[in-house]
Amino acid sequence: MAHIVVLGAGTGGMPCAYELRAELGKEHQVTMVNERDYFQFVPSNPWLAVGWRDRASITFDIRPHLERKGIKFIAKRCETIDAANNKLILADGEAVNYDYLVIATGPKLAFDEVDGAGPHGGNTHSVCTVDHAEQSYKDYLEFLEKPGHVVIGAMPFASCFGPAYEYAFILDSDLRKRKMRDKVPMTFVTSEPYIGHLGLGGVGDSKGFLESDLRAHDIKWIANAKVTKVEPGKMFVEQYDDVGHKVKEIVLEFKYS
Repeated sequence: MAHIVVLGAGTGGMPCAYELRAELGKEHQVTMVNERDYFQFVPSNPWLAVGWRDRASITFDIRPHLERKGIKFIAKRCETIDAANNKLILADGEAVNYDYLVIATGPKLAFDEVDGAGPHGGNTHSVCTVDHAEQSYKDYLEFLEKPGHVVIGAMPFASCFGPAYEYAFILDSDLRKRKMRDKVPMTFVTSEPYIGHLGLGGVGDSKGFLESDLRAHDIKWIANAKVTKVEPGKMFVEQYDDVGHKVKEIVLEFKYS
């Protein structure tokens, strides 16, 4: 008998656990370890942040679904991977031994890389988790009472850029539905070398397509940009040329970011 542990119950870990269980004989054990007892469908977070979805519609309790398939579930945070001894050490000190380990924990949200960034004591919002998206929506509703300049985008060190574009267009659409778009100037700030790079060197004509769409939706942009710090209502940005020389320092004042 082999014990296979999947660490992380997201859009990678959940199907991985299901497929391992389907492929392996019943003599082998599959265990899922996740820090929360619920699954969150992260791609819907931008919708949650404008009220087009709610928590109940994009989350569900993990345990009954896994146990129905014969997969053991442990809802505890893993603090240490002791690879030399094939062992996970959980937050309460419990040890989980394994023969094989699948790591599907997703990204580390490193808001501390930019001074003043992030929703935890910082000055920017996020759609990276359900909790972040819910707080974004709450503050968005307050913003609508006194609208102003919005800044959306991706910080330096970001590796996934699609959601930033998605949220920008979703927000644009929501403001148009509310007949408030004319009261909200929007600027897209990204560390990509150009609009539509997406961390992939572009996908087809993504550069031309996204530049055209941003213009059509009256969203200005600053690319090849490094956000250096964020103060309340003020973002400090350095823009670089193609060979890495700083060409401009920009201060963006905002009501919501």
